[in-house]
Amino acid sequence: MKIAIYGREFNNTVLPYVQDVFDALEFYKIETLVFKKYYDFIGDKVKMNPGTTTFAESTELINHADLLISLGGDGTLLDTLALVRDSGLPVIGINFGRLGFLASVNKDEIKLAIEALLNNQYSLDKRSLISLDSKLQLFGEENFALNDITIHRRDNSAMMIIHAYMNQEFINSYWADGLIIATPTGSTAYSLSCGGPIIFPGSQNFVITPIAPHNLNVRPLIVPDNVSLTFEVEARSAKFLVSCDSRTVTVDRSVKLTLQKASFDVHLIRLNEESYLTTLRNKLLWGIDTRNY
Repeated sequence: MKIAIYGREFNNTVLPYVQDVFDALEFYKIETLVFKKYYDFIGDKVKMNPGTTTFAESTELINHADLLISLGGDGTLLDTLALVRDSGLPVIGINFGRLGFLASVNKDEIKLAIEALLNNQYSLDKRSLISLDSKLQLFGEENFALNDITIHRRDNSAMMIIHAYMNQEFINSYWADGLIIATPTGSTAYSLSCGGPIIFPGSQNFVITPIAPHNLNVRPLIVPDNVSLTFEVEARSAKFLVSCDSRTVTVDRSVKLTLQKASFDVHLIRLNEESYLTTLRNKLLWGIDTRNY
């Protein structure tokens, strides 16, 4: 087995856990491939197997690794999509951040997790993505998101008006600070903090969640993921922001946005003792009486 490692720069509090990862890989004699920028950052901080190699491009990763481990939080794991793309390469996240809905492996269980990977004690969790199209090709070939695509006001306090259509049929005009279009995976991210529902993975839905809507009777709307969603922006400002997971661009208000389900899925690794419901219970403290803490 050959395992690829991806990560971002970190502070020294994370260093012992990063070392634990490489110690476990060496203990189990697993060939290791490290993202070049990350390798350069940790080269003088972490002891690695002398046979460790690097990758810089998507093709180098896909052609040489059996799976990819993301070291960090959910944002770090989202970064790996630009490398994995439509290859089907499985991804697992070791959580060095806070909640960690996607990066679900606890940093205190690193060796056990790598042993489970080595022994194929896991399943693949297929997660759908959402893609964005516009005349400007805003995100180039990386026009897809695992969590959400967000439309947001840019540089003043005035609300936006976002006209939304489903299969060219008018849905609503949202008077708000912005709009989140989330996948089931992204339903536990920004959308949840704005009052959106939690959607179980595989439900084949999107949720449209307004950000601070002016009309109190406007609520999140769940729609099937086999439709085309179109959005037109009306605002005092000439520009607005569009975010595709962690990537953001500034867009002219004349640009029309079209969203639909991406043509491929991402395969997240779920260890055998885990489930989506256990993740929800652990991260959201369901079933725990916090008055006792």
